[in-house]
Amino acid sequence: MLPGVPDLKADIVEALKELAELTTLDEGSPQAFRVRAYENAQRAVQAVSGDIAEMTEAELTKLDGIGKSTAKKIRQFIESGSIDKLDELRAEYPRSVVEMSHIPGVGPKAVKKLRAELGIESVVDLEKAIEGEKIRGLKGFGKKSEEKIAKAIERLGLDGKEQRTPIAKALPIALRLVNELEGMQGVVQARYCGSLRRFRETIGDLDIVVASEDSKPIMEWLIGLPMVSDVIVHGDTKTSVLTHKGLQIDLRVVAPNQFGAACLYFTGSKAHNIKLRQRAMDKGWLLNEYALEEAETGKVVASETEEAIYEALGLPWIPEVLREDDGEIEAAEKGNLPRAIELDELRGDLHVHTDLSGDGRSPLEDMVAAARSRGYRFLAITEHAEDIPLQGVKRDDLLAQREKVQALQKELGDELTLLHGVELNIGPEGGLDYDHEFRMLFDWCLASVHSHFDLTKEKQTKRIVAAMKDQSVNMIGHLTARTIGKRPPIELDMPTILETAEATRTGLEINSGLSRLDLSTSILRGARERDVVFVMTSDAHHVSELDRMKWGVKQALRGWVDPDKVANVWSRERFLHWTKERRGRS
Repeated sequence: MLPGVPDLKADIVEALKELAELTTLDEGSPQAFRVRAYENAQRAVQAVSGDIAEMTEAELTKLDGIGKSTAKKIRQFIESGSIDKLDELRAEYPRSVVEMSHIPGVGPKAVKKLRAELGIESVVDLEKAIEGEKIRGLKGFGKKSEEKIAKAIERLGLDGKEQRTPIAKALPIALRLVNELEGMQGVVQARYCGSLRRFRETIGDLDIVVASEDSKPIMEWLIGLPMVSDVIVHGDTKTSVLTHKGLQIDLRVVAPNQFGAACLYFTGSKAHNIKLRQRAMDKGWLLNEYALEEAETGKVVASETEEAIYEALGLPWIPEVLREDDGEIEAAEKGNLPRAIELDELRGDLHVHTDLSGDGRSPLEDMVAAARSRGYRFLAITEHAEDIPLQGVKRDDLLAQREKVQALQKELGDELTLLHGVELNIGPEGGLDYDHEFRMLFDWCLASVHSHFDLTKEKQTKRIVAAMKDQSVNMIGHLTARTIGKRPPIELDMPTILETAEATRTGLEINSGLSRLDLSTSILRGARERDVVFVMTSDAHHVSELDRMKWGVKQALRGWVDPDKVANVWSRERFLHWTKERRGRS
């Protein structure tokens, strides 16, 4: 028996799930008897309300859905932490083969044929075979099936690793689906969960939980969506589909009084949930996706809302973005959870483009009007500087814009302070656009990396440090220059970067664009003990993008950022004092 493991039941369920998956490959069909047996056993184990570790083989077989063979395997797992049959199947079907089987058009029988006749053991092998047009020559395949597999590989990623969908692609889908679900008759509540709700940068699957007494129309709605290319599982309580772009959507329908427990469970993280389950066990309770309940009687303690469950466990509600077992439970116990920034606390936006920039789409007047409607007290207009191809703005055009900004300022009076700024480009050696004297004419300068992404860590660090030490620079924009899912972050010596930012009082941007979310949460967390100034921005190129700040707020909370370290939470007077102080050093 494994001592001190609070999530034993969940681990057993996961082992049974893996047995079912690998047995599907071994038997060649998801409908094979043994596969169905393992699936039935999963449901039986999940329904156990007592301590499953104390159940004998005979007691396990009395549960509906568990036979003698499966009961023996469960006892072996309880006692040793492994199952011989599972180990054998893992050896026969390594993860590379399992990953290959996830590709639409490559089912269990196809995997067997590809391995036996072409020696294909991974997605990489499969790609090579497709390039050599070897698949179409196999019996049961053809040119069309080969092309279908090739397209599926393109959707799912070409390296054989788990496909991860960038948050910028996944979140709009989730918001749309939840919005549609909330408008359906019979739906009490709907929420996207999983790593997306925790605001992870990329997600594996999109999890959605719905509270309703009637699941059938909900499941039919999901499989009928135009975005769906394949139906993986279609059941009363869970349906899984794959979109044309390779995103798997798992939709679960629960009773309304179980909604809170289900959202808590399926939001995760696993490590966070393990600690919550341990707290429950310490009180003689069990916590699962259905409820927090008494272990002895099965009486429900709390289930309808997450808040009620946390309260029963002696904790305040913990924001979903913090649930990573990064000290949030311990902080909650002491009342030291980080405070979330409210949108109405933001007094300005300091990275905004107009249609003067090559990629901007809204005129200056519209951007200013949108800032006023949000109640901002300051706004920085920051066009691209001239060194960026196609998008950059020449000196004369910037000077002409300055006159417009000054004219608008006279109309606005004290209501909104406009800062005429610019987004400078940091060259490979740390050089910046224009000459120093011209840069100092701006009210606000941010400097960003837009090129030379492949330099060494030492060179990248030097160029950023050089920019921070330049008197004209108020802030470094999107520090790591990443585009989530497309371009990796540049390599930087972060201790040196943070030390320099602290010493020079140069702001570091929290870019709220979903494709960037730069600074990353790991960098934000690493700066907790530093006296670094952060600046939250929308990097808006259109008036609608000013709303991106809501994502920056989540990113800041996820990074445990102290709101008092965010410059645009400050009063206008304090903010302007900082900018002048920063510009005043020699």
